[in-house]
Amino acid sequence: MLISEQLKAKVQTTSFEVFPPKNNAAYAPVEAAVDRLSEFRPDFISVTYGAGGGTSVNTPKIASHIQNDLKIPALAHLTCASSTKAQIHEIVLDLKARGIENILALRGDLPENYQPDNDHYRYAGELVTAIREIGGFSVGAACYPEGHVESESAEADLRHLKEKVDCGADFLITQMFFDNSALYSFLYRALKIGIDVPVIAGIMPVINQKQIRRSCALSGTTLPSRFKAMIDKFYDNPEALQQAGIAYATEQIIDLISNGVNGIHIYTMNRPEVAGAIISNLSSIL
Repeated sequence: MLISEQLKAKVQTTSFEVFPPKNNAAYAPVEAAVDRLSEFRPDFISVTYGAGGGTSVNTPKIASHIQNDLKIPALAHLTCASSTKAQIHEIVLDLKARGIENILALRGDLPENYQPDNDHYRYAGELVTAIREIGGFSVGAACYPEGHVESESAEADLRHLKEKVDCGADFLITQMFFDNSALYSFLYRALKIGIDVPVIAGIMPVINQKQIRRSCALSGTTLPSRFKAMIDKFYDNPEALQQAGIAYATEQIIDLISNGVNGIHIYTMNRPEVAGAIISNLSSIL
C-alpha cells in the first residue's frame, strides 16, 4: 500500500524504523528483530540505507521481507550522494521489481573530498524528481524541526524543504527531537510557507547516553533540561535509563497525539522490546 494513501485513509499511524546489518553474517538478528516488530502491526516499517550507502546492499532484501513476507508496507530509504544517477536508477527499478511501493528520498552524507558532478544528484529534491519520473512510488523526504546542521538558517532550511515538496514529496518524516515545542513551531512555520503535506514525527527512545549525544551532535538536536537531567541521573544504570527513556518517549507521543500530530515514527534501533514497551504503554491511545 502507498503510504501517501495510508495517511489519507487513517486518522492515526504508527510506524517503525530499522537499520540493515553491516555484513551478511549479522543479517539473521535483524530479520528476527523485524519479525518481532511486525507483531505490533505497525502501519509501515522503514529500512535505512546506511551511512554513505555502506549497508545499502541489505536494504532491498529487508524491505522485501517486510513487504512480501510480513505483508506490512515497507519504506526503503535511498540516498543519492554516494551513488551515480545510473546506479540510483537501477536501485529504484530493483525496488519496484521486489514490490516495494514507498521510498524515502535522502541526499545522505557526502563522501570525503566530495566534488559535485553531472553523474550524481546533488540534492534530495533531484532524487525525488527522478523517482517520480520512474513512477509507481509514494515518495517521502526528511525534515528537521530544528533545522539541518548544514543550513545557514532555519528559514533557509525550510526553503530547501519546500523545494523537496514541490518536486513531489508526498509526506515528511522528522529527524528525532526531544522538545515537542520545537516540532510545533516547525509545523507552524512550514505551513506558513505552503508546506502542507503530512508530517510524521520521528521519536527516538533513549537506549544509552553515548548514542543519544552522538546522534544529537550529528543532527543538531538540542537536549531539554528535563531530558539531560534524566540522562545524568541514570547514565550508570542502563536498565533504569532504558525504563526512563521509554517513559519519556511515551509522554512525548501522548502530547503529540493530544495536539493533533497524526503520524508517529519510532526509531527502534533494532530493539523490538523497547518499541514494544512504548506500544504497550499506548495500547488504548494508538
